[in-house]
Amino acid sequence: MADLVPPIGSLVEAFWANRQPFGTLATPAPGAWAFGGTAAQADALVRLVNAGAKSATSSALWCYESEGEALPLVGELSIVCDGSGRPHIVLRTTQVDVVPFEEVPASHASAEGEGDRSLEHWRREHEAFFRAQLPRGREFTRSMPVVLERFELE
Repeated sequence: MADLVPPIGSLVEAFWANRQPFGTLATPAPGAWAFGGTAAQADALVRLVNAGAKSATSSALWCYESEGEALPLVGELSIVCDGSGRPHIVLRTTQVDVVPFEEVPASHASAEGEGDRSLEHWRREHEAFFRAQLPRGREFTRSMPVVLERFELE
């Protein structure tokens, strides 16, 4: 995770300003973040979104709680950055659900667009990811709560 650079604030603001009519900031820039836990993952996943293969993501609820972050809201915009912290795309959240890991549906795994898009691939890769990313004091279980987010390019 050490190679994933946080979003670069000045670049995010400039990116957002360029999307506004006449280059003015009609609204403050939405939150900025990157997919995955490494720069390589962030880069690969933003490419999948741009290619139209990825329209969903998932996160451990416990990570939101440990960082004091609110869950995404339907209709909310966010700026997604690459692994070097540079903004690339704007997403609009279209659906948010919280389910146990073992109840993530195959349709969600497919919408994440990774690997062969199967539920088996999703479970294998996300179990490893969650084991590495969970906050101190939390351990992976098949019943742990997972935040499922669907989105569209804005």
